[in-house]
Amino acid sequence: MKKLPEIFRSILWSYDFEKCDPIKMKNTIIANTILYGNLEHWRWIKSFYGVPEIQKILNSVSVVVIRPSVLKLANLMF
Repeated sequence: MKKLPEIFRSILWSYDFEKCDPIKMKNTIIANTILYGNLEHWRWIKSFYGVPEIQKILNSVSVVVIRPSVLKLANLMF
């Protein structure tokens, strides 16, 4: 199992971080990064998952989950 960088512990506080698999939990990791992450988190998901995958997940997340201002920034970045 590939491990997430330690910086993700702070944005995945409601999960058992040691069991967080970046492949199996990609939707959760990307959504939490967009909602709570900083630029370092955003850069990591971009390099790990790639822009097309992030866009796909952003398009599938309900707009009520992600604040409009955050969604605008995410759309610019990805």
